[in-house]
Amino acid sequence: MRLKTLSQQVIVITGATSGIGLTTARMAASRGARLVLAARAEQALQDLEDQMRQRGAEVLVVPTDVGSKDEVKALAQAAIKRFGRIDTWVNNAGVSIFGRIEDVSEDDAHRLFQTNFWGVVNGSTEAVKHLRKEGGALINLGSEVSEAAVPLQGMYVASKHAVKGFTDALRMELEKEGAPISVTLVKPAAIDTMFTVHAKNYMDVEPKLPPPIYAPELVAEAILDAAQNPKRDVYVGGAAKANAVGAFHLPRLFDKMGETQMWEQQRSKKPSRWLRRDALHSPDEKAELQQRLGMGDVAETSPYTRVTRSKPLRYALLGGGVLAAAAWMLSRQNGTGEQKNS
Repeated sequence: MRLKTLSQQVIVITGATSGIGLTTARMAASRGARLVLAARAEQALQDLEDQMRQRGAEVLVVPTDVGSKDEVKALAQAAIKRFGRIDTWVNNAGVSIFGRIEDVSEDDAHRLFQTNFWGVVNGSTEAVKHLRKEGGALINLGSEVSEAAVPLQGMYVASKHAVKGFTDALRMELEKEGAPISVTLVKPAAIDTMFTVHAKNYMDVEPKLPPPIYAPELVAEAILDAAQNPKRDVYVGGAAKANAVGAFHLPRLFDKMGETQMWEQQRSKKPSRWLRRDALHSPDEKAELQQRLGMGDVAETSPYTRVTRSKPLRYALLGGGVLAAAAWMLSRQNGTGEQKNS
């Protein structure tokens, strides 16, 4: 499958007024892509449109609640009407809830799934209708918690597990029919965005993200790389891959680590504000148009992510793995032969 370069693409991005979505939008615009940007915050969208047009970008903004199938359909129609096609669709919109699962109200849990899971379902099914015609890329934002659960964000974890299952199943169905669509799941580690500010908080202290924390530009680079080069899934940050591997091979150990380390690492020492704003049910306009929160000790690079994005290095690692496996098999065969001869 061959995908277009960014300068030839029309890209739809949801959750485009903050964090990863905003960073990706600005980066894509700087590389010549035409953009269709969606979010619930109408004023922030208008301000972002003005900023980008002043810099020469070709952009359309469409106020959209991704939890509404009708609004997502209207988003796609607006993109087609303006640009005639869609080349890449990025389902980025998402929000979290901090607190014990038993404390979270049913209304809040449903709203989170409406955005995080059904928003991806709505965006993906609508995108596929248009990408199937000329080919392109569908990119869904999962998380490291798509693979490794953590306490105090149980509903968020569940939604990201659901996103992974949905994305993997959709990919297989599209490949079976031979659809010219690349389906990628991006799984970042903790990222320095407005994530904790936007999240609903049930704790008695303000939430925080556990280290290591990476720059949003690393995720944006991974998204735009997947828009041009077909990939199944991408871990952003070595910690994301390490957690996935560890949770798969040592599940009980990672349970205990979650019960000890991850409990305190998500609780700050700042008391939770009485009139705290969040973006679960409606946008927090005051926290929009910010790429970063400004957390300390943010990793601006990730050697692991850089290696996995480089084809020569990937092939070198794969070749090394194959040779190591072959050597191990030969050693076992030789050992068995020697035992039989003796």
